[in-house]
Amino acid sequence: MELSDQEKRDLELLEEGLWRADVRFDRKRMDRILAPDFFEFGRSGRIYRRAATLAIPAQPIVARLPLIDFRARLLDANLAQVTYVSTVTYQGVDERSTRSSLWSRTANGWQLRFHQGTAMAADHA
Repeated sequence: MELSDQEKRDLELLEEGLWRADVRFDRKRMDRILAPDFFEFGRSGRIYRRAATLAIPAQPIVARLPLIDFRARLLDANLAQVTYVSTVTYQGVDERSTRSSLWSRTANGWQLRFHQGTAMAADHA
């Protein structure tokens, strides 16, 4: 059981959209993308629940796209895991993180269930 090339591309576009301010801070779109039980382990170590994620005020996002080393695989028929490396600039400093997301296939398309970001050590950046 594998994802089709189109499914992989769809997931990549969804994940990249989360790094674009026009998508990330579009409440209606994010309401559809985030599953009701969504939560995240941030690279800071904090846990973000769905409501807190949706409440983050709009701000610029300076992320390098396309995502580095993007991979997607099915864990079961309706659950996919994506992994990649992000490079985001915060206050003039590039920060790299390994990222993993779990996406559920629903009747209305893919929904993000879980995300984790882990800071990469400087010698791996």
